[in-house]
Amino acid sequence: MSVDQVVFNFHDVVLLMTSAQCLFFAFLLFLTQKNKSDLYLSAFLLVLAFIPIHELILWGSVFKWTVRDSYPSAYFLTGFAYYIDTVLLYFYVKSLTFVDHKIKRIDFFHLIPLLIFIVYMMVFFYSRPYLERVEIVKNESFAYSSSYIVMDLFCKLIRVMNCIFCLLTINNYEKILLSTQARLQVVNIVWLKFLVYGFLAITLIELSLLVSKSIGLITQIDVSVFEFLGLSGYYALFFVVNLLIFSSIRLFSIFSKVKESEAIKASAEPATVCLVTVESIKHKMSQAKHYLDPEITLDSLASDLALSAKSLSTILNRHFNKNFYEFINEYRIEEAKVRLLLPEYKDKTITDIYLDIGFNSKSVFNTFFKKTVGLTPSQFRKTQAI
Repeated sequence: MSVDQVVFNFHDVVLLMTSAQCLFFAFLLFLTQKNKSDLYLSAFLLVLAFIPIHELILWGSVFKWTVRDSYPSAYFLTGFAYYIDTVLLYFYVKSLTFVDHKIKRIDFFHLIPLLIFIVYMMVFFYSRPYLERVEIVKNESFAYSSSYIVMDLFCKLIRVMNCIFCLLTINNYEKILLSTQARLQVVNIVWLKFLVYGFLAITLIELSLLVSKSIGLITQIDVSVFEFLGLSGYYALFFVVNLLIFSSIRLFSIFSKVKESEAIKASAEPATVCLVTVESIKHKMSQAKHYLDPEITLDSLASDLALSAKSLSTILNRHFNKNFYEFINEYRIEEAKVRLLLPEYKDKTITDIYLDIGFNSKSVFNTFFKKTVGLTPSQFRKTQAI
């Protein structure tokens, strides 16, 4: 990129800082790792550290000349990171959300793009004589060749797809969580979504840059477009890496995991469920008030009701038209409505009440109460008291 020397040196510093942060946090995680997800995150950050280095080697105001003069054969080696960073992010998301996550044979298909890249580099670059490689590195003809741009475009498309796979995994996780848990780690879910959306934004910026370069093979495009998109990607990566390091360090260790297989179990049960069982559930819920237990889960309630978790999940979905989260919390809201109006609870604060009935978050309680009743708990108490 042709950018002012001083300004571009500042961009180099940002790239160096990004790489250094990734390396430091990767080794810190590796040394203090407590579970499999820590290892995936460590590997992801380690690979991610090569991406700013790769950009410095190709476009940095100082780095590119040093590498071209001293290590021309290593010029494109760090490009491997683009082919596996989002794969490791995907494995990290799966291991973080699902307690039963294991690497399967089908997962090795994620490495096919890396193999294609290796074959491509061997055929189109490393098969050439050394002096020819030196020349095409110095004049940048290979980096701007149509074959390399198409290969790079393929890579960026794969990275976008991997980020989308991450979001689909989170969506699946949320569905299972709603089907098996009565309380949600909302902060953790929001944080993880924000992280993945951040990397999706980065990959989309990089994809836009490659699309622009591809169009540039056909018609002339102002070089400032390439500069803007390239630098936007640098700073977006710097921002997201800092978000990952300084926010996730206190969140991912307390993430609530579920079993991925629960989604299959919940949908596999036949529809023939005796209505007597449904009425029995209603009766037992009203009498025993299982919903008051803040730690209640689908498995624990099924055990109390002498049902299998699979059967209970099917009944909730097909006969109550609710997932487990909605089923339990609607009972809690009804209990809250009663307690908000009873004379013996008039000295109890709303916080006391929502904690007594099984909620552990004021925001979740207020949101669910207003969604169900149409009023906030405070408004309901005042309106009904008049």
